[in-house]
Amino acid sequence: MKVLIVDDQALIRDGLTTICERLPDVEVIGVAGDGRQALAVVAENAPDVVLMDLRMPRMDGIEATREITARYPGTHVVVLTTYSDDESISAALAVGALGYLTKDASRDDIDRALRAAARGQALLDPAVHARLVRLAQQHAGEPPDQLTPRELDVLTHMARGLSNHEIARTLFISETTVKTHINRIFAKTGSRDRGQAIAYAHRHGLS
Repeated sequence: MKVLIVDDQALIRDGLTTICERLPDVEVIGVAGDGRQALAVVAENAPDVVLMDLRMPRMDGIEATREITARYPGTHVVVLTTYSDDESISAALAVGALGYLTKDASRDDIDRALRAAARGQALLDPAVHARLVRLAQQHAGEPPDQLTPRELDVLTHMARGLSNHEIARTLFISETTVKTHINRIFAKTGSRDRGQAIAYAHRHGLS
């Protein structure tokens, strides 16, 4: 797994590099101090996962994540930040981040989040998940954009981190059918990709 580390503090970059290089089958292919540098490294080296800070000069992590997920679909983003406020979490997930960790995350937390993201699956810090549940409860009365019961089932399993193959096995349908449902979910929820659909699911309590 090729990993890019993005943080504006050199000490944190060095620490994360040390942690990641000790993980099995993980190669740190570069570091960046802001979003613009991150985009340049992604364009040149095509990492599997970007470990992304949010608050940085020149280009912040939200805008960088938006650009990466739009332009480089083979690269997934895991946010690792000090901030766990509702606005930061919602913004990061809305632009396509698959994981969201705070900087008190353990080595094992980082390992699990990187591997989940490399598989295209979501993994959230427990405190972050709790905030999303609270947000979902606040919006519980909002309609689910005319999603069918089966589409709601598929979206719920997506939000729990299941792959298309795992959803197909769980619901006893084909992977082709799963993909069809996901495309309809994208259209109905206005989601550009899996990360945005998962963010929608969390906002509506579908996890």
